[in-house]
Amino acid sequence: MKIRTILVDDEPKAIAILQNKLERFCPVIEVVATTQSPHEAISLIQEQQPELVFLDIAMPELNGLEVLRRFESPDFEVIFATAFDDYAIEAIKHCAIGYLVKPVDNEDLVMAVNNAIKNIEEKTALRKNLKLIENLGVQNFKNKTVIIPSVEGLEFIKIEDIVHCEGVDGYTKVYLRDDKPILSSNSIGHFNRILENQNFYLIHKSHLINLDYIDKYLNEGYVVMGNEKLPVSRNRRSAFLEMMRGN
Repeated sequence: MKIRTILVDDEPKAIAILQNKLERFCPVIEVVATTQSPHEAISLIQEQQPELVFLDIAMPELNGLEVLRRFESPDFEVIFATAFDDYAIEAIKHCAIGYLVKPVDNEDLVMAVNNAIKNIEEKTALRKNLKLIENLGVQNFKNKTVIIPSVEGLEFIKIEDIVHCEGVDGYTKVYLRDDKPILSSNSIGHFNRILENQNFYLIHKSHLINLDYIDKYLNEGYVVMGNEKLPVSRNRRSAFLEMMRGN
């Protein structure tokens, strides 16, 4: 038996990693489509009628929970993926729906797939999905804590404690208010996607800052944050200053 599956994540790297893990550890899974677009995901699910969908929660335009809500009768099994430690996970757990925390652990993946297969056989997806939609305020899924993969493991960090993020050779150094920086394997683009609606602003291709920590803006194109002086890209200055004046 093969389980027809669609992978949905706005990061191509995350899709590639997940697909590779599924091929290695879950041969019962047949990936029939992948997409980085939540809107395309809705069309693909309608067209392909998959039995299982891996659905990233934090995506631009539509988050994964909103994608699920677009279906009147979502009768497919879902395994959510998230980099957040948030109340959405609690709601998902309460409805006995699968989820994975990024970076995806191999054993957790196998367990989630095995549970999904059992649920597919028992045809419980529709009831659980409708219950999740009913119980969860989708628009407010983001919480105050983000999970950051570091060289030592997973770091659970309050968003309000992040001062700024610096992109370094494909990695990101995350500077915290009262602690030493964390080096994450995620890119600065990843942090921009998950934090841009949380009072953060990408002032430079390598610098994402928490606006709450700005002390001053210097006319030569720098922001001062404590002892740090960070450059604002020339092509971003006008929009940044307009946004700041509007706050």
